[in-house]
Order: sequence, then structure tokens, then C-alpha cells
Amino acid sequence: MKIFREVLWPLVAVFAAFVVGGIIVLLIGDNPFQTFYQLIGNSFGSLNNLGYTLFIATPLIFTGLAVAVAFRCGLLNIGAEGQLYVAAFATAWVGIKFGGTVVTIFGKQEDWSWYSLPSVILVLACILTAVVAGGIWGAIPGILKAKFGSHEVINTIMLNFIGISLVSYFTQYYYKIPGDPILQTADIGKGAHIPRISQYIPGMPDFVPLSVAFLLAILMCVLVYIFLWKTKWGYELRAVGENPSAAEYGGINVKKQIILAMTISGGLAGMVAIGEVLGYRYNYYDGFSDGWGFLGIAVALLGRNHPLGIFIAAIFFAVLKRGEIFVDIETKYVSKDLVEVLQAIIIIFVAALQRYSRK
Repeated sequence: MKIFREVLWPLVAVFAAFVVGGIIVLLIGDNPFQTFYQLIGNSFGSLNNLGYTLFIATPLIFTGLAVAVAFRCGLLNIGAEGQLYVAAFATAWVGIKFGGTVVTIFGKQEDWSWYSLPSVILVLACILTAVVAGGIWGAIPGILKAKFGSHEVINTIMLNFIGISLVSYFTQYYYKIPGDPILQTADIGKGAHIPRISQYIPGMPDFVPLSVAFLLAILMCVLVYIFLWKTKWGYELRAVGENPSAAEYGGINVKKQIILAMTISGGLAGMVAIGEVLGYRYNYYDGFSDGWGFLGIAVALLGRNHPLGIFIAAIFFAVLKRGEIFVDIETKYVSKDLVEVLQAIIIIFVAALQRYSRK
């Protein structure tokens, strides 16, 4: 019965959002069924579309898990956006400095690397950097919350601005190739590239940027589930989220759990860098995120803060993001902004139905 209720309310929220969205489409002057077909049907129509849908879902899985871990400890991590930016820059930095990067500046070649590591070690170092950098940036509001009681929502929002601005500064003045009009770092070494799924699936075009980061995201769903529900540390973390006073009375160090939860949350958000930097762009590109950190909140809400639910919710939101292109092109009056409206309505319905699901 509990599982049924956990699944029922998110489905009701999605259905209600589509009903409201359909009425809006009808009022605008388009056919709701054709519009929703364009929104959803094209996301799985070919290996190309499927690959892009899963590619979009990859960062959403990471940020959804990040938000969920904090939620389970009674915390709201609004800072996943800043954490993934800091992690992406740090990952690119390691890929440049230890990847044998040579850049061409006004016709002259310069070696920007300190050392050229073997590919396997370099990839592992980059992945570790993504996790650690995101974890450190997530730990800061956790420490401030635990030591001084300052609210994590305010701290994480402010750290978003600080983190994104800092990495933009370093990119502009230290790691952008002079003369490049785009705000991005030099490319990482080729040894830091991770394989794309198209190498293993016949028929999937090479230009589809879906990489093994998607498989890593699935693995993280499993590991987060094991951590939260099968380990003592996860039990203590969830106990703090359910009732901090009772947890403290039971001998659990609440401050330690707050810092731990925010660190893990930041590390998970930082893993977005693996797919974006090592599997797609091969550099740090300023403004690369399409709001993945903020959208992770919606993914976690719809997925009921459970790894399996988050995986399904991330696929769902990826379908919407992928379909907005076709809605924009194929419909007469409706624009891709409809997706933003649907996302907002879904969140509103999920929040509104939250109290009924607990009865």
C-alpha cells in the first residue's frame, strides 16, 4: 500500500499538469493532443532521439540525487547549480594541467600542462576532482549550518553566485585561449575523454553526446540507495531528517550528519562535470548548465527522494526538455515555453498533494 501511494501521487500530479497544460494549449489555439505528441513522442522515435533524451537525463539524475540526499537529512540544497559549476571548472583544470594540453596562441604553440598522465589515471583523477570539488563547495553551507545555525537555503543560494562568478573570472583571465571570443577554457587532454555510448551501440550516430556518464549515474542511484537504506550512516542521516531532537537524544551527532549530507550532496552535484566536461564539451564552457541544479529539485520532488523515483523523474523531465524543440518547430502557436509551464505546474501539484500522500 505504501509503494502504491508513493507512485500514485506523482502520477496524479503529472496527469493534472497535462490537463491544465492541455487547457492552456487549447486556449492558445493549438491541438493539445498533437502538441503533446510532439512533446513526448519524438523523444524515443529513433536511437538519435533516445540518445539525446538519456544525455539530458544524465545531469538531472546526479542533481536529483544530490537534492534528495540533503532532503533526507532535512536540508534543502539550492546550491547544486554552483556546485556543478565549480566541479566542472576544477575537472577541466585537472584535464588541462595533467593532460598534456598544448594550445595555439596567435600561431605559436604553448604547453599549458604540468604533466601528461596516462589516460586511465587521468580520467580517474578528473572524476575524483569532480566529486571532491563539488563536495567541498557543498560542505561549506553544511559547516555554516552545523556550527553557526545559519540557514542552508540562504548560504547555498549565495554560494551559487560566488562559485559561478569565481570560475568565470578564472576562465576569463587565466584559462581562456587569448583571441577566443567564447568564454571557455582550453580543451582538456584527449586522454581525459570518456567513451561515448555510440561506440557500443550499432546505429547510434557518433555525434550523440551520450557517454558512459549515464551508466555512472545509474550506478550512483544504486549506491545512494544502499547508503541511505542499508548502512548505519544512511540510517543516522535519515533519522536526523525525520526528527533532529529525537536523533540527538538517541546518540546521533546531528552536526556531523548535516555536514556529511551536504558534502555528499555537493559531490553528487559535482558529478555532472563528468558527462559535460569529459564526455561532451571537453572543456569548461561558461553557462553550460541549462539550470540542471535547480531542475534537480523538481526531479527529487517528483521522484519522492528515492533513487528509483529520481531516475524515472529525470527521464521524464529529459523527455520534456528534448520535446520542447519539436513543439517550438512543429506547432503553430505554442512555444517551447510550454515546457517551463508544465514543469512549474507539476511542482505545484506535487507540493499540494504532498500532505495527502502521508495520510
